[in-house]
Amino acid sequence: MTVKIAIPQPSSLDAAYNARCLPPYIQALQSAGATILLIPLGERPAIVAKLLAGAHGVLLPGSRYDVDPQVYGEERIPECAEADPARAAVDELLLQDAFNLRKPVFAICFGIQSLNAWRGGSLVQDLPAAGLTAVDHAPGKQIDDAHPVRIAPGSRLEWILPPAKGQLLVNSSHHQAVKLAGDNLRVTAISPADGLVEAVELNSEDHFVVGVQWHPERTYARSAFSRALFAAFVREAESWRPQAARESVASA
Repeated sequence: MTVKIAIPQPSSLDAAYNARCLPPYIQALQSAGATILLIPLGERPAIVAKLLAGAHGVLLPGSRYDVDPQVYGEERIPECAEADPARAAVDELLLQDAFNLRKPVFAICFGIQSLNAWRGGSLVQDLPAAGLTAVDHAPGKQIDDAHPVRIAPGSRLEWILPPAKGQLLVNSSHHQAVKLAGDNLRVTAISPADGLVEAVELNSEDHFVVGVQWHPERTYARSAFSRALFAAFVREAESWRPQAARESVASA
């Protein structure tokens, strides 16, 4: 079976950003055995729904824009970047489809923030403005090992993590983060030095929903953990079946 992963264009406002950041996601997914179903921004919901009918999973990528704080009931602070309404609208359509049919979801950087806000959680609008300066969470793309993360025991991430010695180090390129986890989302990784949320998962044994604050697509070639994350996501997408999903929803 050809595994098709829906991924939205990262931005409707910055074509140069899309050209820069989208290829690593595509390369990682293709290396893991998936094909790409690129979802354009600004299309009518009916067009997006038609495209999603062929998707087995959803990947929410990063963005240079921020979630609108009004989504989680806060006023925008000066340090919060502008929102991208077209990206937000498509993320909502993709998440609604994935949760209705229990399609696997992998959310990365802005993607975890979008997922968390959609589930009713909140975000730290700006880490330095909130006094979270013990760790540099935006050291630059060239830094692969920016800081350690601690994985929660019994989590999907712990199951996915390949055997390794020493602490797990990840890259970091963000100024916002999950503050309060959304409905039925479990915090499954933190930055131990400052307690910042680094990953969340849906508290469900039969629905793969994983969000990480770092960028495993950038380190796919060098990191066994990054490859394992994409491999686990694609395996879940490969095993997803529409009929089983509908029966699960109907019996819930």
